[in-house]
Amino acid sequence: MSEHGARILVIDDEPQIRKLLKVTLQAHQLAVTEAATGEEGLALASKTLPDLIILDLGLPGMTGMEVLGHLRAWSAVPIIVLTARDRESDKIDALDSGADDYMIKPFGVGELLARIRVALRHAARSAHEPVLRAGPLAIDLEQRIVELHGQRVKLTPTEYDLLKSLAIHAGKVVTQRQLLQQVWGNQHDESASHYLRVYIGHLRKKLEPDPTQPVYILTEPGIGYRLMAGEV
Repeated sequence: MSEHGARILVIDDEPQIRKLLKVTLQAHQLAVTEAATGEEGLALASKTLPDLIILDLGLPGMTGMEVLGHLRAWSAVPIIVLTARDRESDKIDALDSGADDYMIKPFGVGELLARIRVALRHAARSAHEPVLRAGPLAIDLEQRIVELHGQRVKLTPTEYDLLKSLAIHAGKVVTQRQLLQQVWGNQHDESASHYLRVYIGHLRKKLEPDPTQPVYILTEPGIGYRLMAGEV
């Protein structure tokens, strides 16, 4: 799904926010549908099948988190949470519950558009694509081969699994909890958080031009990590 012509559903109870988003997104050739409540948003989501949803958490009646849970019960549509709630715990809960991204109000329109493009590209990627690409990185899932700028990079099995998890969600924040579950499984304990930081450090040493100033694997403080999806 390209950005051009994509259908966006905005679920937000603030009329001025809905108006701003509608005018801005339509100016970029995006089709916009609006909902002021969670119940209305769920009804429109099932009726119109949007390509992406922008969701506020502070909704009247049904909360944004409840809407997120209902949506994820039947849909994999990209969801960008756009909210005034800036607590770290709210971000982690939303991302762990299936949100693809999280932005705080007030927000920059340019950044929102960029994140929409990333989410739409990620959604368009075939789940069976044998090679995942994120900027100059190429990860061959069938052969477990990683290349950077066309050059083979040797990774340990754990490093590979960690990079694969980040690459599958390229451009999206992956929480520490999600990474621990995907790489270490249900057996991980609190000490695994330390191992996660260690292995992220190993990956950066092998992939980053300057591991102290990472441009590919970015830290979202207190939340998790994000693998940049575009060229750096």
